[in-house]
Amino acid sequence: MSEFLKALESEPFMQHALLAGLLASVSCGVVGSYVVVRRMTYLAGGISHCVLGGMGLAMYLNKVHGLAWLSPMIGAVASALAAALIIGVVSLRYRQREDTVISALWAVGMAVGILFIAKTPGYQTDLMSYLFGNILMVSARDLWLIAGLDVAVLLITAAFYKQLLAVSFDEEYAGTRGIRVEFYYLLLLCMTALTVVLLVTVVGIVMVIALLTLPTAVAGQFAGRLWKMMALSVVLITAFTAAGVALSYSPDLPAGALTIVIAGGAYLAVVVAKGIKLGLMRSRGGGEAGAK
Repeated sequence: MSEFLKALESEPFMQHALLAGLLASVSCGVVGSYVVVRRMTYLAGGISHCVLGGMGLAMYLNKVHGLAWLSPMIGAVASALAAALIIGVVSLRYRQREDTVISALWAVGMAVGILFIAKTPGYQTDLMSYLFGNILMVSARDLWLIAGLDVAVLLITAAFYKQLLAVSFDEEYAGTRGIRVEFYYLLLLCMTALTVVLLVTVVGIVMVIALLTLPTAVAGQFAGRLWKMMALSVVLITAFTAAGVALSYSPDLPAGALTIVIAGGAYLAVVVAKGIKLGLMRSRGGGEAGAK
């Protein structure tokens, strides 16, 4: 740990890594709560894998056609929003099963990304970092983009909290109250897409779903209201990402993967502890009933 603290004082990339984890945790905690409550985990997975298509296209245009301003992060934002809108519109307007649409985009997005990366000279080795994340490579430009996306998600949540809450828990009731369900559903999908882009820089495409849902699932065991779940999720994600970066430094392990292991361990520990507690309560209740 002392080596990590020394590196944190002197190395800008370590400072960027911790700041990226902190910034990403804000949107992740807020949107992850909606994802868990509305059971949209599979949808988030589909969007996350479509991100590779946008990244691959942006890298190809940047390297081959000289579009220096077009970074992989910009391509990720564009492809994530496009995937979210396609999933939402097709499932709402064309009566298609949502899971079928997501599966198709999941596969096509990954395939398109791999094809563009394969045709981009000198970029093939970056594929693993996008798939599994490399928070230590976050640049100052990426931090500004993450901060901007954070602000957008927080402003939307603050402005439409009640409407998004109603749509997440009961669409039919929300409709009877005059809430435009389709609009807020699409808005929620777009917020999920933006958050997925943030998390790609932290843990990579493959593990986005885990960081989006595991800390929130832990928070849900202790928080009875949605806003409390969001706040606790932000705290937990910040702690998990910071621990992942710190503990991975000395043994030279992938920070994203270690972050997910920590989050998964915390989730399993909470679930097991709760199960044991319920078992003890039932056994005591049964013993009291037998005594009577």
